[in-house]
Amino acid sequence: MLIQLVSMFDTLALVFGPGLVAAVLWSPVLLSSRIRSLFDGLPPVRSTIASYLLVAIALSLPFGIGTGIVFTTTSTEGAALSNTLLNMAFVLTVTYVGVLPLTSVIGLPRIGIDWDPTNYGLGTWLLLVTAALWYATVFVIPLAFFAFIFALPTG
Repeated sequence: MLIQLVSMFDTLALVFGPGLVAAVLWSPVLLSSRIRSLFDGLPPVRSTIASYLLVAIALSLPFGIGTGIVFTTTSTEGAALSNTLLNMAFVLTVTYVGVLPLTSVIGLPRIGIDWDPTNYGLGTWLLLVTAALWYATVFVIPLAFFAFIFALPTG
């Protein structure tokens, strides 16, 4: 029974841990009233902190799943693992920086979540792109570090 509990805890930590760490490192974005307004309006809870944590954890899943897929499907010979990790991180970063602002500014208002009191101007776009890039960077830095280590001849 204890072994099953430890195994379940390990699994939960592996799934939710990176998102919680990212939430802490990404938390200064909550200083912006526009970002707080965005998280405050998100369903299902319509609470800034709860929505923020849910989004931070959900956004971490592609990085975690992608990293798991890279480790299970890529050869460790040469720099293949390193290159694949960097490629995955690059694709996800570009996707986050492109898709998250579009979803926030175009998608959410179309489904009835009008969250920006400044009417989605250039400042909102820049804020969202910066927030998305910041979030992705939280994952890219450790992945790039590990990619560098794996690329070393002794890695």
